[in-house]
Amino acid sequence: MSKFEITNHAFTSSIIDILETHFGEYAKDVFEASLLLGYLNNKTKAANSGSKARGAFANHYALYVIIEDYLNKGFFDGSAKFSYSKYEGARFSDLFRRQRELPFGTKLQNHALNARLNDEFKKFYPTVGKQPIVRDVETQRYWIQEDLLQVQIRKKDGKDFTYNIAPAIMDIIDAYVATKKAAFEGFLEACRKIADLGKENPTEALEFVIQQLKPNVDARVFEIVSYAVLKAKYGQQTVWIGDAKNSVAEEALVLYKTGRTNANDGGIDFVMKPLGRFFQVTETIDVSKYFLDIDKVQRFPITFVVKSDESAEQIRSAIRIQAIAKYKIETIVDSYMAAVEEIINVQNLIDAFSVVVESGKLQEVMDEIVIQSKVEFNYNDDEEPEADENLPNI
Repeated sequence: MSKFEITNHAFTSSIIDILETHFGEYAKDVFEASLLLGYLNNKTKAANSGSKARGAFANHYALYVIIEDYLNKGFFDGSAKFSYSKYEGARFSDLFRRQRELPFGTKLQNHALNARLNDEFKKFYPTVGKQPIVRDVETQRYWIQEDLLQVQIRKKDGKDFTYNIAPAIMDIIDAYVATKKAAFEGFLEACRKIADLGKENPTEALEFVIQQLKPNVDARVFEIVSYAVLKAKYGQQTVWIGDAKNSVAEEALVLYKTGRTNANDGGIDFVMKPLGRFFQVTETIDVSKYFLDIDKVQRFPITFVVKSDESAEQIRSAIRIQAIAKYKIETIVDSYMAAVEEIINVQNLIDAFSVVVESGKLQEVMDEIVIQSKVEFNYNDDEEPEADENLPNI
């Protein structure tokens, strides 16, 4: 019956509404008494508006599929012939397959099921001593921590009562995913609209892209838009290159995206051919982050694309001031600063996009944003996953 600190945000009211359908007048009591609901409240901040927090679903879905198994096997409604403590556990292969059937889940990996959900939950509640997923490494069987589903509250008559919140958690995750999916589909539709209307109204296209570079926009969207703009910008530039003087030829610069955002790819987001330039996208002006990225590539020069309205000179100066304070030795600081090849800020991106639009490349940029967004958010509007008749749809 302990109550935990709750941080309200736009989606919190939706959580309360869902809980009211399950628990009526005791919805807020259940909400405030549950660790899992508190965790989900923190994990759904990105639902209704742009957020620096990435709207990923891995941990949500790890929780979802393990609770879905709990419900399907009859442990909530009592139709199971034995207690959950005697259950052999869900097979990893079944859980893994199921989470990939869910919206935006086609490329999810095993990390959330195996560790990340539990690790993140522990960061929120370090003294609790319980983790949401119980796992037998040898048999690859999984269970939900049933104690976390049982929420005890005190009713108005003074008696203690225990609610099982398993179905409510499923409904909350369903609602969160539906909200994010609607927002993302709106974003894609806006991209298509801008591409169609941009030739007649380039100002509208410019304003749309500017909005995607705002501080409150999803970090992945910023990286995707940055890539699309820079790819089009550099694609209009050429260099002369060859193995020998008599074989020099003109080649266009091509920017490649090296992987998914926030991926463990050695700190490189984009690579340019044939010059071999490295690009890293960041939201911060934290010297530790910059120097760590530089160290990952052995101080090879990196161009930083920074989600900031400050000028390149201001950003570079801020990094250097932090570095002097941290490292004290100027020769060390100089060696790192020399590896900061260029700083591209928000205004630089806007200026580049203006030039791209004027050169008739708007459609190219908007198409690239759509393509990269679908890849990043595991979205496929052309194919549906094969249905399993034994598994309910989300």
